[in-house]
Amino acid sequence: MTAAGIARLAGVGRAAVSNWRRRHPDFPKPVGGTETSPSFALPAVEQWLRDQGKIAEVPLRERVWQQLAGHPAGAVTALIHAGCGLLLVRDRPTAWLQLSAVSDEKLAALLSPALGEVLAPRFGPHRAVHTPDAPALAPSVPLLRATAELAAELGARQTYEFLLGRHLDANPRQYTLTPPGPAALMAALAGPARSVLDPACGTGTLLRAVAQGAGAKSADAQPDGAGAGSQDGRALHGQDSDPDLAALAALRLALHTENGGAEVRVAAADSLRADAFPQLAADAVLCHPPFNERNWGHDELAYDARWEYGFPARTESELAWVQHALARLREGGTAVLLMPPAAASRRSGRRIRADLLRRGALRAVVSLPAGAAPPYGIPLHLWVLRKPAPGGRPSHEVLLVDTADLSAAGRDKLDWQALHGVVLDTWQHFDRDGTVAERPGVSRSVSVIELLDDDVDLAPARHLPPPAAGKGAAELAVVRERLAETLRQTTALTPPAGENAQPPRWPTTTVGELARAGALVLRAGGAGAGSGEPVLTEQDVLGGAAPSGTLPEGPAEDPVLLEAGDVVVPVLGGGSVARVVDDATAGAALGRSLQLLRPDPAALDPWFLAGFLRGTANNRQASSYASTSTRLDVRRLQLPRLPLADQRQYGERFRTLAEFEDALRQAGRLGEQLVQGLYDGLTDGTVRPR
Repeated sequence: MTAAGIARLAGVGRAAVSNWRRRHPDFPKPVGGTETSPSFALPAVEQWLRDQGKIAEVPLRERVWQQLAGHPAGAVTALIHAGCGLLLVRDRPTAWLQLSAVSDEKLAALLSPALGEVLAPRFGPHRAVHTPDAPALAPSVPLLRATAELAAELGARQTYEFLLGRHLDANPRQYTLTPPGPAALMAALAGPARSVLDPACGTGTLLRAVAQGAGAKSADAQPDGAGAGSQDGRALHGQDSDPDLAALAALRLALHTENGGAEVRVAAADSLRADAFPQLAADAVLCHPPFNERNWGHDELAYDARWEYGFPARTESELAWVQHALARLREGGTAVLLMPPAAASRRSGRRIRADLLRRGALRAVVSLPAGAAPPYGIPLHLWVLRKPAPGGRPSHEVLLVDTADLSAAGRDKLDWQALHGVVLDTWQHFDRDGTVAERPGVSRSVSVIELLDDDVDLAPARHLPPPAAGKGAAELAVVRERLAETLRQTTALTPPAGENAQPPRWPTTTVGELARAGALVLRAGGAGAGSGEPVLTEQDVLGGAAPSGTLPEGPAEDPVLLEAGDVVVPVLGGGSVARVVDDATAGAALGRSLQLLRPDPAALDPWFLAGFLRGTANNRQASSYASTSTRLDVRRLQLPRLPLADQRQYGERFRTLAEFEDALRQAGRLGEQLVQGLYDGLTDGTVRPR
């Protein structure tokens, strides 16, 4: 396990682990890794933490994760073996109990044929998940036993989601993922479907979003070639050029579908060069294709029958994926693709865009807010397409939706519930009626003729009437009055400068010593999976805002929930900030890069604690510095040893300072709203100059 894993076990920051290594000669020695990123043996670390009183028991899920991360064949191979084992545990629990009663060596020999009996019916003869042989399974037997034990606690599907999610979080640069928010929206836009294809499935997030709506069925009969093997005729097809991702996706989807549920068919090959489903006529295609690919097969695929709307330029790989999706749809089937915004306006793709419009294949373009999906810095688009029927009458209008103003910027601040509601409501009305009422700045159905100019630019923002951002003089008058009232309150709250005094020589203690004495509890944020509660993020603490983030879906770990009187401190960035949780924030989950201090009210006043934690000198001496960042070791922060009555006296003063700070923030926000509203009102004509 790495230093990060040790920090997670003990609930501390990585800086604390580095300090332990320097200060304690009996700290376990590295057994692998590199000089800058060493790895340690889990049993030795666990025993040392117990001896030091820093941990009582390693949670089962953490033990399983460490076994997986330290697998000699690599984490991906371990994940594949674990997924195969979980399928056996879920589908044939009696067989697993009989097998697991033997020794590890014998179990490895018996597992391979047992897994083959489960995998072959699930994935068919040409599958992405191959049955591992006994020698390959031998190093995985302890992991499979521990995984089965965890599955008895969490469930097979939940266990695999936890392990896969932890692996993806630990390797963020290795994978381009589709977050749950846009995945659910894409599945909803596609509508009910018996057969679904994702030709660039990655880890199967889009198909998983479809599988979660397991009861959904297409209103039309299953077409020829759609491939139905489940009891209700539903089928999930996926393909990815990376064999490891294809295997992970297949196992993930199989664990999401019970026996008799959707048939899972996942292939490992490049969909554009080696299509695994050439005869498929799916009800829906969902796809998050790779962006800006130059080597997508331009030279060898020049005469491919899929380029019905034009041969894509070398720089237009995304339009190749669009036409591949349309080619794998039945007539009337729907495709939803996550696209870069440049694909809507690049001149090299205008002829294909024009033909998609003329023939009625492109039905809607939805602009998502920046931060919705990687790359997070740009507002990606959703293209909704429908395969035209031969001789059918093409639609005369296209729906354009811009959701940029529906959510604050940043991936932790997107209100997906509101965004889903607006997009789906607009799309359903347009899909039913062929047109929709105009909403300035949000949505409009645009005639195809209007879009067929020299550029064929499909970017929604360029065709929507601007919203009246200022909302007229009456609304601005309300903002101005609120600003004036806030400024009056700020003046009343302005604290006195205080009197000069000789610095006292207080006896001091540290947060770490208080934690060991039981005067407070320390918890690190970011762990767990959400069940709907909002998340207090680092940005919320720094900006004095309400909880605005979300935790990932799945049953990984219980999140740290805030209580009134808790003190929350950011550990990155080097700023001196501490926030006391009030009743309005209580119940939210603690986000990443935050440390929670829960004081015993009989020993510590929370406002006294938060106030002294904000001292500049205090933060400086407790911070460590890397080449590009600063990290705060909360345990090293110091406080004076004062009686509770004196603490409360200081705490009251710190509380009034916090009220003054909140009033200043509110005044700043209202001032910015008033200024921008006046600019917008004057420029859009809703406010007249005087």
